Amino acid sequence: MDRKSADARRNEVASLPTIAIVFIAAAAQSIGVGWPIGAGIVQGQTIWWLQTVSMAAFVVAVARLNSPASAARYTWAFATTWLSTTFWWLFVAMHTYGGLPALLAVIAVIALAAALGAYYAIAIWLWRKWFPVHNALAIGAFAALWLMAEMARGTWLTGFGWGAIGYAHVDGPLAAYLPWIGSYGVSGLAALWAAVLAIAWTQRRWGPAVAMSALLCIPSVLPAGWNGFTEPTSTLQVTLLQGNIPQDEKFETGSGVPLALQWYRNALNQSTGDLVIAPETAIPLLPQQLPDGYWDALTTRFMQGTQSALIGIPLGSFKTGYTNSVIGLTPSEQKVWQYDKHHLVPFGEFIPPLFKWFTQLMNIPLGDFNRGPLGQASLPVRGERVAPNICYEDLYGEELATRFTDITTSPTIFANVSNLGWFNNTVALQQHLNISRARALEFQRPFVRATNTGATAFLSHEGKVIDMLRPLTRGVLQGQVQGRTGLTPFAWWASRFGLWPLWIVALVIVAVAFYKRKPR
Repeated sequence: MDRKSADARRNEVASLPTIAIVFIAAAAQSIGVGWPIGAGIVQGQTIWWLQTVSMAAFVVAVARLNSPASAARYTWAFATTWLSTTFWWLFVAMHTYGGLPALLAVIAVIALAAALGAYYAIAIWLWRKWFPVHNALAIGAFAALWLMAEMARGTWLTGFGWGAIGYAHVDGPLAAYLPWIGSYGVSGLAALWAAVLAIAWTQRRWGPAVAMSALLCIPSVLPAGWNGFTEPTSTLQVTLLQGNIPQDEKFETGSGVPLALQWYRNALNQSTGDLVIAPETAIPLLPQQLPDGYWDALTTRFMQGTQSALIGIPLGSFKTGYTNSVIGLTPSEQKVWQYDKHHLVPFGEFIPPLFKWFTQLMNIPLGDFNRGPLGQASLPVRGERVAPNICYEDLYGEELATRFTDITTSPTIFANVSNLGWFNNTVALQQHLNISRARALEFQRPFVRATNTGATAFLSHEGKVIDMLRPLTRGVLQGQVQGRTGLTPFAWWASRFGLWPLWIVALVIVAVAFYKRKPR
């Protein structure tokens, strides 16, 4: 008995380096997706090489463990740490603005990360169970299993793919693959790269790793224009509004509501150019709740003038239900154009079954909204087709792709309207900006972003930030946006088949590796 206890203690001590590697690598991967500090490196900047190196260190650690169960436990710890340090700012929404006790808010963030981390734990358990880790096919199987875990996290049970490793590579050599295979496909390539580096480290054989790295980087060094699938159309003069209405007052009838109504009315009336865009719930009341004459003056201003407007506003009634919507006011339309948010936020816009008790603990205006359909039509503005998406809907590239089934009606410009005031001045604002950058690259479409507190910005079809307002300031941003037409490979296949091609490729890789594996 004493000898067994001594052996157990030695094993525990021997695992301390592995524990340290796992937790440090997890935190580093989170930083790779979005640098959390404003000084020195720009807050929110992606560090693609840090993501690659940190994941390689994680693979080295789990490859050395003796059992699939141990690998799964360490992977769960890695994923929980990585995800909770990526979207820790949910704590701000729940505690600072929602009034949830700090301890419960911390527990809620960690519990969400742990639940999502279970996908990765299962993937690595299967990898260690089925494959000898140094087999070349097993390296491909690792990437395929990780890819499936990423897609499962981002799509199942409404999905929350925030912080997927593909977003760390919008500035790196793998960004050239985004128009082809999308951010999930890039996540698979990033996992493959990390696994190759990890096995090279453990075997001290760097030749294959160097060859694979060079192969993956080739598209990024090819002549400019080889990867261009879209063509320019015409240009629009666009005005973006950032009201910076304090989140703790935004829906208060005695403070935030009159401030929002007055500021946005003045900004809309004074706007110039072809299109002006106000953020999500810029007008925080239903049309029938607005002061007398407000709604009529707004619609007359744009529908009988020469400009167009996209304005975030809730719509509906107690009888028909409510929607989180964007209205379009344009002289080319005979009636108010409307886009209704499709991908609703759990707990914020709909309450999952059995969780009403949790939402009652927070002082946040919650409700069950009606869900808009996929593939809604774009707003026509001077020959361009402007496609809105609300809040984190741009996280779901496969859903935005449904608008590209018909090239003659597909968007030429994307417009995201958001209110990230719930998260204060945290890295969430820049992480969301990077998500929009990935979508711009996937579809090779310009993105314009109008938000309450940031990041309000113009993005090119190459995913570059052209201009941006300082976060947490009240202001107006004007710029020229050139639309694009044409289909990227990702837009073509994702609009027709969703993510199924990636699922099939990943399953085939795992099946082939399983069939060809050597007995342990």
